[in-house]
Amino acid sequence: MTRRTEWPEDRGYGHGDGVVHDGGRDDAGRDGGMAAGAENRGKRKDGGGPSSSRAEAGPPRTPEEQARAICLRLLTGSARTRKQLEDALRRRGIPEEAAQEVLSRFEEVGLIDDAKFADAWVESRHHSRGLARRALARELRTKGVDASTVDEALGQLDPEQEERTARELVDRKLRTTRGLDREKRIRRLAGMLARKGYAEGLALRVVRQALEEEGEDPELMGYQLPEV
Repeated sequence: MTRRTEWPEDRGYGHGDGVVHDGGRDDAGRDGGMAAGAENRGKRKDGGGPSSSRAEAGPPRTPEEQARAICLRLLTGSARTRKQLEDALRRRGIPEEAAQEVLSRFEEVGLIDDAKFADAWVESRHHSRGLARRALARELRTKGVDASTVDEALGQLDPEQEERTARELVDRKLRTTRGLDREKRIRRLAGMLARKGYAEGLALRVVRQALEEEGEDPELMGYQLPEV
């Protein structure tokens, strides 16, 4: 008479309702393990879930959709002029017709506004960097702002404000020039104003006034501002 073998349940064998196979695993356990393994391998392959593979299989975006996405991404960082965005779309290979359609739509809804951009640029750059009208106009032109819009933005800077800012710049730098001879001081201070776009006459007048207040003889301060 053949003796039936008893498998102890406390060793983890024979769980489930399936037939016990070699190694003590039943059909339910084996099938469950295989299914889990396949699922894990699938997740590792597609980056953690089935959504990414579905997204990759989606239809390609139209040029207009690509242009909108590019413009929105650029505008999220900071305001841009229409010309800046137009150049960015061209560099990315967006067809001209699609680019112009999207840019015009962005202007209609106020996402592109060269006038507001110019106003904010003048306000910020004048007060933070002390730039004069000439330097501000040059910067705005390089960003594609048209001449009439530039002139309107610069209208917020009157001559008195520009001269006050020039004097503040000179006063901040004046102390660092003490100990130098008179001509070198004038050259450094006036040259600094020239690089920021101040006219020669204004720059020299402000520098001479500051040095006179320090006790310099105005008769000895004849100086021609160098070209920059």
